[in-house]
Amino acid sequence: MRFAFTDEQLELAAAVRDLLAKECPPDVVRAAWSNADGRANQVWSALAEMGALAVMSDEARGGFGMTEVDLVLLLEESGRCALPEPIVDTALVAAPEGWVDGDASACVISPESPFGVWADTATVIVSIAADGVRVVPRSEAGLTARDSVDGARRLFSVELPEVAPVAPVAAAARVFRRGALGTAAQLVGLADRMVSMTVEYAREREQFGVKIGTFQAVKHHLANARTALEFARPLVYRAAATMSTDDPDAATHVSMAKVRAGDAAAQASRVALQCHGAIGYTTEYDLHLFMKRAWALERAWGDTSWHRRAVGRAIL
Repeated sequence: MRFAFTDEQLELAAAVRDLLAKECPPDVVRAAWSNADGRANQVWSALAEMGALAVMSDEARGGFGMTEVDLVLLLEESGRCALPEPIVDTALVAAPEGWVDGDASACVISPESPFGVWADTATVIVSIAADGVRVVPRSEAGLTARDSVDGARRLFSVELPEVAPVAPVAAAARVFRRGALGTAAQLVGLADRMVSMTVEYAREREQFGVKIGTFQAVKHHLANARTALEFARPLVYRAAATMSTDDPDAATHVSMAKVRAGDAAAQASRVALQCHGAIGYTTEYDLHLFMKRAWALERAWGDTSWHRRAVGRAIL
């Protein structure tokens, strides 16, 4: 059995990384904190044009009919740049079910993730509930803006009209798992970005006439953060693989991935902030864009405590 991505999957991920490096540098993320809708619409259009949003859409709808394994690396790249776009809600949750296509976007809410992200610009609002999934045009939803720790991740309370579910309880569980999986992949990308940023900073920053990267304390902190990341990443990939095959243990694997990815991003945040020192606390420095996205995503689609309990119930 082959436990590796194919050349085609790696090439697609590399193409997305190149696109995001060019179209979504930190300046674009920073601008999303104060622009009209908190998004980077030119990036969204470019992702739609290259087919990244349709990886899991049916071929009959113009998609590629691929699986979570094909998309997980792309979502990791979207985390690495703190992409201010609803790519998880759209490409991983709504598009595979046929609720959106093209460059349309979705906002997904659930009991474990009750606030709608970028809901004011979504094409549809998807509500995951105990009795199934409801899909409502944004124009029919009532929205109330809420404060967010991440200014480029606009939050809204959502009120929906009474409509019948369009998908059953089994679908609700499946799409929730997909959302948690995609968020875990983004957390891995964020952790990788923060560790890499800190390594580069430690190579240049001097204290007492020497590079701080030569200090044992700094080396140990960074090594621990890298170790946490490298333990989390394969769990995310395993979760994608089991989701793609409808493995009966997929829900547990997704929860394990979300826990470890959240822990890795939290540790990377702490280490990055400590090693950067005072400059790391300033909003003028790019670190806060990635750190605050990690804080927000750790709590999205079920926080770490929720998923730990899910794993605990599975192994009892």
